[in-house]
Amino acid sequence: MILTKGKTKHVDCLDQLLPIRDALDVISGKWKVLILTSIMRDNRRFSEIQRSIPKINPKVLSKELKDMEEHQLINRIVDETNPGLIEYIATDYSHSLKKVMMELYSWGVNHRKQLLGK
Repeated sequence: MILTKGKTKHVDCLDQLLPIRDALDVISGKWKVLILTSIMRDNRRFSEIQRSIPKINPKVLSKELKDMEEHQLINRIVDETNPGLIEYIATDYSHSLKKVMMELYSWGVNHRKQLLGK
């Protein structure tokens, strides 16, 4: 395993890097984890998500939501009685990222302490 001690062969390393690269492709970038966090915190409408994330551009948010839907992290729900009402909800599959997101949060808190001495 790449994250354990001991010698590994080059081929083993490549086999272990592919899933990590795949995961990073899905959650990479500045916004995806923040958007998913916002949706998981019950911000379901586009405007709610946008307000909850400082400095996100509406065009970027729209693109990221489409990408996240393609990766089955969120569902886009259109209210049939009111077609202008669109909500985004986290899928059960996206909840498998909660542990990773919490680890990123913890690491980020510790990193700020490391850099800022707080």
